[in-house]
Amino acid sequence: MHYHPRPAWAIPEHEATPESVFFNRRAFLKGSLGAAAGGVVGVGSTLTATAEAADKEAPKDQTLDMYPAKRNPAFTLDRPLTNAEEAAKFNNFYEFGPVKTISLLAQRLNTRPWTVKVHGLVNKPKTFDIDDLIRSMPLEERLYRFRCVEAWAMAVPWTGFPLAELIKRVEPASEAKYIKMTTFVDRSVALNQLRFWYPWPYTEALTIEEGMNELTLLATGIYGKPMPKQHGAPIRLVVPWKYGFKNIKSIVAIEFVKERPKTFWEELGPNEYGFWANVNPNFSHPRWSQAEERMLGTDEKRATLIFNGYETWVASMYPDLKNRLYFM
Repeated sequence: MHYHPRPAWAIPEHEATPESVFFNRRAFLKGSLGAAAGGVVGVGSTLTATAEAADKEAPKDQTLDMYPAKRNPAFTLDRPLTNAEEAAKFNNFYEFGPVKTISLLAQRLNTRPWTVKVHGLVNKPKTFDIDDLIRSMPLEERLYRFRCVEAWAMAVPWTGFPLAELIKRVEPASEAKYIKMTTFVDRSVALNQLRFWYPWPYTEALTIEEGMNELTLLATGIYGKPMPKQHGAPIRLVVPWKYGFKNIKSIVAIEFVKERPKTFWEELGPNEYGFWANVNPNFSHPRWSQAEERMLGTDEKRATLIFNGYETWVASMYPDLKNRLYFM
């Protein structure tokens, strides 16, 4: 759920482009994003009608019969599941605006037809139709903790398949060391992408070893149903030992590369949003202590667990646990 407030270092609009040139677009953004910040007051009915009309015209999800998937008992929780309605209305999806109340705005996104291009340093590159991809994979439900760098947390029943399954099918070349993932760009529906000073599209990346880890999931559903748009439909990354901004949504491309790519938030704020972003209570974000987390929906405070409680699964990938770079 990849939202973060506008960084302090971001340039003001009047310094980016002369007002005489950019005035009309700024007015549009002010109205559109201001509506989002106010809970979409006054435009909710219009957005709902637009989304419903688009859904009627779009091809239908051909995977509905695959949900709910069988739960994998290897992945359990030490806390109750977050209420589905609470999770559905509190979302980070920066493409649609810099606020949490963007669930309605996200309905503008059409998720069918949808393709995922897998390319780069692989022996079997392929562009997958999303329904064909999902139907070809072993879907399962997993209960995971989810931790945002802003220090709020959830407990979520994701449905998806291991990224390792996809990696095996495309056969990465020996020189491939990293996996770069890219989300969509559609400025006609994702209004925050009109803010041209951000390096759209949103990208994230893992090492091959992280991608092959048993925990790493490509999620296509949540709470026993296909993925809602605000959660990153139709397919998103879930890496539960990392902060939420690493969990890229609405993926359209997966590229295998040799050199470590610079990701969206790393490019904008490397001192706040590093490449690794592993959860650790001992290393605070410059603006948020990581010692505790607040459970969404109940406001219960819990002590943060190193690697979000998944140390036995992932610690071997990070041998120097005193190295701050692994955690921010």
